[in-house]
Order: sequence, then structure tokens, then C-alpha cells
Amino acid sequence: MRKLIALVVVSLLSLAAAQTIGLSLSTLGNPFFVTLRDGAQAAAMAANLELIVTDAHDSVSKQVSDLEDLIQRRVAVLIINPTDADAVVPAVMLANQAGIPVIAVDRGVAGGVLAHFIASDNVAGGRMAAEFICGKLGGSGPVVELEGIPGTSAARERGQGFNEYLAENCPGLTVVARATANFSRAEGLTVMEDILLAQPEIAAVFAHNDEMALGALVAIRASGRDILVVGFDATDDAVAAVNACEMAATVAQQPAELGRMAVEAAAEILRTGAPAETVMVAVPLQLVTGDDCE
Repeated sequence: MRKLIALVVVSLLSLAAAQTIGLSLSTLGNPFFVTLRDGAQAAAMAANLELIVTDAHDSVSKQVSDLEDLIQRRVAVLIINPTDADAVVPAVMLANQAGIPVIAVDRGVAGGVLAHFIASDNVAGGRMAAEFICGKLGGSGPVVELEGIPGTSAARERGQGFNEYLAENCPGLTVVARATANFSRAEGLTVMEDILLAQPEIAAVFAHNDEMALGALVAIRASGRDILVVGFDATDDAVAAVNACEMAATVAQQPAELGRMAVEAAAEILRTGAPAETVMVAVPLQLVTGDDCE
């Protein structure tokens, strides 16, 4: 009888694990990823799945530890939003060895096997920002680029798209300063303060996310200078700044949609198994600008 009870308990535990998804986020200190998590949680609730969410606080070592813990807990599917595309590869490979399908969301990974990669087209978004700035400045002027966390696909690809567009279509725009502010509003402020002191002529700033753009905006206001600012993500604060004609534009991602699609992909894997090859899913982007701003 005891053996039978033990067997039932083990079976129930296995069933519970089979319906559990792990979501490892780079940070919940950024509103974008809070919205992504909310979209994932809503989708998990609708599918009657348990979702375990971890927050790496933008720490590579913390995320690796989080991933190892989720693998140890035998989650059925692992969703990763990496702090660093290279640093998470060993954990992805560990999940592969354990037979746990892996989904990357918003940012890519540099190795291992992915079942799905769900993200915005960051290169296209960078090009979109460059095209907007080029048009606003009439094709010439000094610009600043605030870069995201080194090693993330989002920072690399947004910068790639931005600079490719300038080289190909708007050579009159010159990047006079390029600095990392790690997707942080606080760093965006301090880095921009330094750049303002060093650069007497700046016509526009492109920040790889809205948090850095909003930090830069505070520094620009304090300096009394008139500089066009474009961000990326369309967070609530950034959209409010655009509507108030303080920021010029932001490239709108759909973080709730990214979270929802990642969990729905995980649910599909639970129903039908992992795909033979990585499924690439691009979530559409759009540019948000102020209607009555000049």
C-alpha cells in the first residue's frame, strides 16, 4: 500500500512538473520586462500552466544560477531573456542535455539549441530610428548613440540597424559620441551629462531603450539645450514624454505580446513536442511620434 501511495505521489509530482514553465528574465527593474512578465503570466493562467519567474537583476552570475535552479527543478519548458548572449550558453546546453526545450524571448543566445526565438526585429527598429532622425535633421548633424548592455543581442542589433542606415542613406549625420549606459535610466542621465560637457554641438540622441532616453532627457533639460531624443520600447513613461513633446519618438515593441507568445509557444511544445528546427517569430514594430509636436 505504501509503495502504491509513493508511486501516486511521484506521478503527481511528475505531472505538476510537466505543466510548469520557467521564465528567466534579465531584470524586472525595467518597465518593459515587467510588462513582458505580465503578458506571460496572463497567457500561463489562460492555459492553466504554472509559471515560475526569476529576476537576474541584470547580473550574469545571478541568471546562470537562476537557470541552473530551474533546470534542477525539471521545468517542462525554459524561457530565457538573457543578460548576455554568450554567458547563458552553458545553461542552455545543460537544458538541452536534460531534454528541456528552450525558448529565447526578446534577446537571442549565442549557442545551444532553441525551440523558438521570439523577438522584435531589432535591426529594423534601429534603422527606423535612424530614418526618423535623418528626416527630422534634414540629413545632416551631430548625433549621440547611447548603447545598451554589451553582449546583449538587442544592443548589438539596434546599434547595427542604426549605423547601417546612416552609412547607407544618411552619411551627413555624424555620430560624435557613442557610450554604454546599460539600459539604465540612472546611467543614461550620468553618461549624457558627461557627453554634454564634452560635445558643444549635438542635434539628436538615439538611445537603445527608453530608460536611457529618459535619463538623457533629464540631463538635456538641465543643460538648457534643444536636442531631439529618440528611444526604443514605447514604455508608458516614454510614450507620455513623446505625447508631451519632450521626446521626439520611440520605437514601439510589444512586450506583453512577446511574453504571451513565448508562453503560448511553450504550451504548444507541451501539446505536440519541440520542433525539429528553431522557429523564428518576429513581433511587429512601429514608430510612436507626437501628433502635434514640431
